Order: sequence, then C-alpha cells, then structure tokens
Amino acid sequence: MIAVNDVSLRFGDRKLFEDVNIQFNPGNCYGLIGANGAGKSTFIKILSGELEAQSGNVYMGSGERLAVLKQNHFEYEEYPVLETVIMGHKKLYEVMSEKNAIYMKEDFSDEDGMRAAELEGEFAELNGWEAESEAAILLQGLGISENLHDKKMAELSGSDKVKVLLAQALFGKPDVLLLDEPTNHLDLKAIQWLEEFLINFDNTVIVVSHDRHFLNKVCTNIADLDFGKIQLYVGNYDFWYESSQLATRLASDQNAKKEEKIKELQAFIARFSANASKSKQATSRKKMLDKIELDDIRPSSRKYPFVNFTIGREIGNDVLTVKDLSQTVDGNQLLNNISFNMNKDDKIVLIGDPLAKSALLRILAEEDEPATGSARWGVTTSRAYLPIDNTEYFEGSETSLVDWLRQYSPEDESETFLRGFLGRMLFSGEEVKKKPSVLSGGEKVRCMLSKMMLSHANVLLLDEPTNHLDLESIQALNNGMIAFKGAMVFTSHDHQFIQTVANRVIEIQEDGSILDKQLTYDEFLEWKESQGIAK
Repeated sequence: MIAVNDVSLRFGDRKLFEDVNIQFNPGNCYGLIGANGAGKSTFIKILSGELEAQSGNVYMGSGERLAVLKQNHFEYEEYPVLETVIMGHKKLYEVMSEKNAIYMKEDFSDEDGMRAAELEGEFAELNGWEAESEAAILLQGLGISENLHDKKMAELSGSDKVKVLLAQALFGKPDVLLLDEPTNHLDLKAIQWLEEFLINFDNTVIVVSHDRHFLNKVCTNIADLDFGKIQLYVGNYDFWYESSQLATRLASDQNAKKEEKIKELQAFIARFSANASKSKQATSRKKMLDKIELDDIRPSSRKYPFVNFTIGREIGNDVLTVKDLSQTVDGNQLLNNISFNMNKDDKIVLIGDPLAKSALLRILAEEDEPATGSARWGVTTSRAYLPIDNTEYFEGSETSLVDWLRQYSPEDESETFLRGFLGRMLFSGEEVKKKPSVLSGGEKVRCMLSKMMLSHANVLLLDEPTNHLDLESIQALNNGMIAFKGAMVFTSHDHQFIQTVANRVIEIQEDGSILDKQLTYDEFLEWKESQGIAK
C-alpha cells in the first residue's frame, strides 16, 4: 500500500497538482494517465522519494519495500547483468555483498565468523538462495538470453539494458512497484511477457504508459491526473476513455434532460460491468462499476488533435506489385527475394525486424532503391510517407510553422486556412509562429501528419507513427487511420493500434522472407499459435 495526503507541487506560477489525497492498495494495478506535461512522471518521482512535494506526505505500509524502474541506462555499466538485477532488492544485495566480502578475507577472525552467521540468517530470510535463479527467470522472460547474464552492462545494446533495468525493478516481489513507460524499447514478445507478469502480481503497481493495449490488459484501475487532481476510476483505459468521452458529450448537451443522460450513462456502465468477468478481481470491480453514477465521471480537460486523411482521387485495382525484391544494408540481408501484391482495401502492418521493416518502407516510399527486384506502384496511386526519423524535414528550418506547412500544400492555401489546420492539430495562437527546428518529438510528428493530410494521398506509408505521441494523439491518429478510405502500409509496436487498423499482416522473418496473411493481428497470432510457430 502507498498513499499520499495533501500533496501539492508547483513550478513557478504553474500548478501541477494540489491537495492530492489518494491511496493505492495491494492487488491492484493503477494506470496513471494525463496529458503531456500534466505531471505523471513528476508524481512517480514524488512517490519514489526522488522528488519532494512542496506540501503533504507519502506513506507506505510498515516494513514494505518499493521498487522503481530506473531511467538512467548507463548507471550500472561496470556491473554484471545478473548482479544488476539483484541490486533491485537493496537490502538483499547489501547482505550478499557484505557476506561475500567477509568470506574473501584471508585473515578470517572469530568476529567475522559470528557476523557471517548473522548475515547467513538474514540472507536466508530474504530468500537469497533463490536470488540468482529468480533473476535469471526474469531476464529470460524479457528476452535476455543466458549467455548475456554474466556480461557487463556496458557490453549490452541499449534495448537490452532497458530490459535488465526492468528485471531489476520486478526482482524480489516488491510491495509497491512504480513503472514509468516500461514498454519503451521492448519488443512485442517481451511486452506480452510483462503483461502476464503484472496480471499475476499480487502487490501494488502504478504504471505510466502510452500503450493502450498494455493498460487495458494489466490495469484494474485508472488514476486520472486532470484539473490538478488525481481521480480514481475502476476499470481499464478503454472504460475510462469511453466514459469520459460520454461525460463530455453529455455535459456539452445543454438541452438534454438529466434523466436521459443518466439512462445513457447507466446503460454504458452496465455493458462494461458485464464484461468485467474476464478481468482480474472481476467480482469486486463489477460491484464498484454497478455503483458508478453520473457525477462520478467528469469530462476530461484534454484536447485531441483532429486527424482526418482524405483522398484526392479514388484508387484503382492496380495498387502495388512487389516482385523478387531484396535489400542489403551494411552487409546484412534484410529482405530476401520477397514478392506480394497490394489490394486497394489493404491496410497492411509490417512486423518483424525493425531494420527490415524500415528498409521495405523506404523502398516503397521511393527513398531507396532495392538491391534486386522491384516495387511498382499503379498509375492511380499517390503516396504520403512518414519516416521513423523525420529530422531532415525540420533541420535548419527558421521559418514559422505556417510557412513550413505551406510548402507542402498542393494548393496556394491562405494563412487563415493553414492556421486553422494547425489549430486542429493543437498548434494554436502564437504557437504557429514557432520555428520548426525547436519542436518536440511529438510536435514534429503532428506536423508530419498535417503534411500527409494536406497531400490527399490515397496510399499512406507510416513507420512507427505513434512514436513520441501522447495518448490523446495516439487515439486521434488511431481513429483517423481506421476511417481512412485508401490503402496503407505501416509499422507499430502498439498492439491495439495494429489490431484496430490492420486487415493484413506481413511478417518479415529472420532470413528476410515474409509470412503474409489476410488476417487481423489477433487472428494472425492465433493462427501462428495453432501452427506451432513461435510468436
């Protein structure tokens, strides 16, 4: 259990949150959500003790241990991987280190023997004899193979370091677990393993994530940071999103009778309540859902960008023909003699090796030439491309956002039109005068999406489009891609994004060949399992 009483924090004149009173209980996983800049990571730092609130206190149960996912990926460079994981349990690691240091002494005294005996007792009480095997199980579950366990952290890749630090946080069954963006840099297999771990975790979890499928899978409650307060909701992210959207619509409809509003909300809650049987702690959650009333759900203050891809020309039947295509990058064969045709209604997700997926998209976008073979587009197609790295579009640009966007407008649109367009993408007022070179990662992606929308292309090519976006922008982009009437090829690590958009899956395998199925993503995973193919 962890609780906060009257916690407040301001930065200058800006209030992040004020007089927050909340308790997080064992057996629950709380998804901490809020708009970018609302203070989610700051609140996690206050809970962990890294940052002190200006007022109020944080309380934990007596003798309880807290673990937090470290963000400094270079903090343990000189330590072996397995030892780094065990360091997640500070007391156990201190006992183990002192015990080992005593046994290493050449002049072992009687006092040393007595101290060693004390330490052995503590070590056993802390389950120290199982520490290495538990750490190894966590590492293997996250995809760190056994041959890496004795290597130093400095020898690991960046993504593997992230996995080790996650294993460190999970190690030793902490009483309170704080995870800030734990799925960043994880592959889909590691994310699935983490989901199962947290679903079966009996203690208190508080997690910040932009992955909606992850939040839906693991969360029993949502802690919504909005209006400078944190309000708890029973249920997962989808329940919070749908109920807050409904509350917003009802609050804005001044002509509707309150009785009709209540009936609509109660019917909505009843639907979710019926589905709660599939989730963790179903019985108690169903009872709580049954008790929710209109006043318990507030409209959100969040703003969602307007993402709407319209096509300028209907796409014909001849869309794309890929024939005997291969690609090699830095001596590595990423694509090996692949062939496929694309249909006008296809929304294809590419899964598999990240370098291979990006290489194929760059070829389809005519940014690169293949080593062999060809990719031929039909004459009725027009394409818009979102690369995984958009730096070149903004580097050195000293113009305003309005002027930057104007260069990509096929027609000579007025400044009023472009300002309105940017406004719908959440660049309002003086923000349209920003220099493109100083934009944040999320702002750059929103600009690139604006550029794509202005093109009225009937084929979209998107490489990890949710990177850098907040939950609101991801939701808006997700809805825009579902509604798009053209064809598309995209990559993503967001399970819900893939499942709701794609109607065809092309997996690029280790040897550079492809597995191509006209299925949704969940159907594809079920098919692979039925065939005995590893996920």
